[in-house]
This record gives sequence, structure tokens and C-alpha cells, in this order.
Amino acid sequence: MRAEAQSHVDSIKEALALLRRFLDWDRALRRLDELNARVEDQALWNDPKAAQEVMRERRRLDEAVTATRAIQSEMDDTVELIEMAEAEGDTAMELEGVEALAALAKRADHDKIQALLAGEADANDTYIEINSGAGGTESQDWAGMLQRMYTRWAERRGMKVELIDHHAGEQAGIKSATLLVKGENAYGYAKTESGVHRLVRISPYDSAARRHTSFSSVWVYPVIDDDIQVEYNESDLRIDTYRASGAGGQHINTTDSAVRITHIPTGIVVQCQNQRSQHKNKAEAYNQLRARLYERELQIREQAANAENATKTDIGWGHQIRSYVLQPYQLVKDLRTGTTSTAPGDVLDGDLDPFMAAALSQRVTGEKVEVEDVD
Repeated sequence: MRAEAQSHVDSIKEALALLRRFLDWDRALRRLDELNARVEDQALWNDPKAAQEVMRERRRLDEAVTATRAIQSEMDDTVELIEMAEAEGDTAMELEGVEALAALAKRADHDKIQALLAGEADANDTYIEINSGAGGTESQDWAGMLQRMYTRWAERRGMKVELIDHHAGEQAGIKSATLLVKGENAYGYAKTESGVHRLVRISPYDSAARRHTSFSSVWVYPVIDDDIQVEYNESDLRIDTYRASGAGGQHINTTDSAVRITHIPTGIVVQCQNQRSQHKNKAEAYNQLRARLYERELQIREQAANAENATKTDIGWGHQIRSYVLQPYQLVKDLRTGTTSTAPGDVLDGDLDPFMAAALSQRVTGEKVEVEDVD
């Protein structure tokens, strides 16, 4: 079999192996049998909420198992077709088989990512919080670039973006901002972006045109609905009000409408200033707080299961998850997976899917990659 076809086969096999590992294949088949039996039990339908949960789990599991089996079957059939074409010297049929393998490899990669988005909150909308690091205007400008990058990524996927909180930088960019991204699997895709992001470029704010390194942090947490109970004590909260900044009409800067809530035991701080009403801003801040506390619990569970360290660390050297180099060469490099792009302009315009896919896969395999940072 020609090298091009073998490359596609290897890619498909890799995707299938990851899917089976993620599903815990034998356990998944047993669980699917159990769910099918429960659906046949009329007693289940006496509890609509329980029935809905069972049907949701059954649908997700059945789709993943069916897709995995279909890909395996189509790959085997296509490989057999190519081998027959080679034996008979039918070049046209052989090329047709190679094209079919290429299309199947793309589908396998897509189905792999869809299956990986099966976490407890992966299907939910998400908050993306961006904070500039030390460095004044340089870092604030970089934080503003990240805000645009995630906005463009969401728009590419047909998601809606709302600016929940925004603190402008002194000269350019932002000190911090919180985006609310609404769309299918928004949290599942974006959750791997939490961490410190590093930029290397010739500074547009340096008259000597020297290279500067800037840092900003990104933190991603899911929007949760009222069905999810998050417990906290009101006595553990400190609520501050202040005057909102930025555009918003004549009313927004004349009253203490912005709200900041601090959860004292964990140090979590959330804030909202996008509404003119203090009451509405407080309600949104409470939603963010519940989401942050819930996300914290998810992280604790994941760390216990994987024995991994949290990605939220100091905003500076040694903690970055990705480096973006604009000068003297063009490169974006993920320091967890080794994924790279030589088109940073495209990445900063929202082309983040390859980085997200690699990070999601790594969460399943647990495979550590030795990656050197770029200069």
C-alpha cells in the first residue's frame, strides 16, 4: 500500500485507539447494555428527570460507540479495496480508495474530538477571564489581543460573545476582561486554554524598537444552570460596589453600579459592570461566583484523578502554556503538547482548534511531552 494511504490508516488507527481508551471500551459496551435495559423498564418513565438523564447518557454513549465501529468498518473495507486494486493494477480504483481514506481520517479526527467533549460541563456555555501580567502597557496590549483572539475563535464557530466585565489599560489594551461565550460545547473546547500565555515581539511602544516579552493569564470556567447546586456561605462573601469604567452612556459612570464579589476562603474574585443596574450586575456576579466555585470543584476532581498540578499559577516566566513569537521569526508553540503553527496571525485571528484538539487528547492519554520553549 502506497505511503499516502498508510499515513491515513495510521492517523485513523490513532484516533480509534484514543476513542476506545477514552470510552474504556469494554466498560462502555456494558454500560450501554445497562442503559438500553433501563429504557425498556416502564418504571423509569415515572420520573421524567431521571429518564431525561438516562436518555442523554445513552444517546452520547451510543453515538460514540456507533461512530467508532463505523470508522473501523469503513477503514477495513477501504484498505481491502485498495489492496484488491493494487493486485489488479487498477490505478483509478486505488486512487479512489486513497481519497476515501483521507476523508475518513478527517471524519475520525472530528469524531474523536466530539467524543472527548463528554465531560460533566463540556456542553455548557463558558466564561473566559483574561488578566494582564506585570509590564504595564505591553502586557495590557497583549491581554487586549487575547480578548480579540477568543472573540474571533468563538465567532468562527458561530458562538455568541458578551463582554461581562472590562477594565481598560492606561494607554492601550486591557487590565482585565471577562467574556461570556454561548454555544454548543463552548466550555469543552475552551477549557484547555486556562493558563499563562506569552508574547514575544518588537514593541510598538518602544522607540528603540527592542524585543519585549509580555505575559497574560486566561482562566476558563463553565456557566452552570440552576439544577447544579453550589454551596457557599453568605458570611464568606465580601461585596463591593464601585463606579463602572468604559463606554456605556451617561448613567454608567455616575453611580456605583459595578459589583465585585470576593469569596474569602478561596480568594476567588468576580466582578460585573456591563449592566446599568447594580441589581443586574450583582445577579451576574453571583452567577460567575457559582460557576467559579463549580469549576474549582471540577479541577479538584481532575487533579485527584490525574495527579496533575493546577494550571493557574503566577503570570510570568516558567508558568506559560503557550508562546507566541512575532519577531524575529513567526511561531506559536504549545508547551504542553508541542503543537506549533508558523502562522501566528491566523492563530491570533481565532485559529485555535488544532491547539485545543491536541490538549483535549492529552487529557485522555496523560502522555507528557518534553517541549522546549522558544526564545
